[in-house]
Amino acid sequence: MGNGSLVISLDFELLWGVFDKVNWMEKKEYFLNTRKIIPEILKLFEDYNIACTWATVGMLFNQNWEEWNANIAVGAWVTSGNLNTARQGLGGAGTQDAALAFGGDDTTAATEQYNGSTWGEVNNLNTARRFLTGTGTQTAALAFGGLGSPGEYFDQTESWNGYVWTEVNDLNTARRDLAAAGTVPSAIAFGGETSTAAAVAIAESWNGTSWTEVGDLNTARNELAGCGASNTSALAFGGNPNKAETESWNGSAWTEVNDLNAGRGSHLGGIGIATAALAFGGDVPPPISAITESWNGTSWINDQNLNVARKRLAGSGTSTLGLAFGGDASPLTGATEEWYGDGLLTLNITTS
Repeated sequence: MGNGSLVISLDFELLWGVFDKVNWMEKKEYFLNTRKIIPEILKLFEDYNIACTWATVGMLFNQNWEEWNANIAVGAWVTSGNLNTARQGLGGAGTQDAALAFGGDDTTAATEQYNGSTWGEVNNLNTARRFLTGTGTQTAALAFGGLGSPGEYFDQTESWNGYVWTEVNDLNTARRDLAAAGTVPSAIAFGGETSTAAAVAIAESWNGTSWTEVGDLNTARNELAGCGASNTSALAFGGNPNKAETESWNGSAWTEVNDLNAGRGSHLGGIGIATAALAFGGDVPPPISAITESWNGTSWINDQNLNVARKRLAGSGTSTLGLAFGGDASPLTGATEEWYGDGLLTLNITTS
């Protein structure tokens, strides 16, 4: 019979192993001593040629709370009912359980409403187009810009009242692949590509009646994302080629703030407001991404990935209760996913 073997397995957890059972202030000296004796134990193992396994709580690899928050993923994407028409380059508006999808590739005017579980077809846009953008709610939305036939760049703006689309005053600059923020009475359009095939920094403010050119983005770009509450508060981020730049709008000027962790373009999704946003999908090497990041008003934090990696998708809702739909997942997809951030996902479990 061969010699026996002794396996030593140790845990390094500090407070994280018992945080729900002890008062850390009462055990502070204990945890400090733990840090002191570990090097001594390791030296003994080395001196006597003793092998051991050591399980360490991952939290301890973070230097501080800031690093922990930058690495932790706290949200979740949950699959829901597909769009009736799979498409990319579409526009979106609304909330997580009351959304609107319109336009898209292949140059469609189709409009659909989401009720929290399924999509239903409603009245079409007046002008079929792809690579447009939009903003607003399920009952009061705007659609503008976009591309028709090759080389046909649109400036048309349409307003949705919950039943039909109505043509209103055009953008000053026709363009595709732009981004937007705001509501029907107060919106802003920014970035995009004009008929010269050049990315632009142009921004226009909508007052409920007409568009007025305002201060340009600091970085010209197309296929970017944006979100915000009005024409005085917005966030622009991403864009081609693989841009990470993020800019905040205060009603008079754009200010550069902290970049995305993963630079990307190809119409990544963007929802929320200027101080609490969500970026998802897009085009990052490899070409199609599922990456999700949340914005806390200061920096972007890595979060849980989409279930379906895709680019040129649309979204609606907030940074904690959002929706992602459509896009190019090679092939085009109608996939819809609901986002629950900050632990807001509740699972109902029934037992028999």
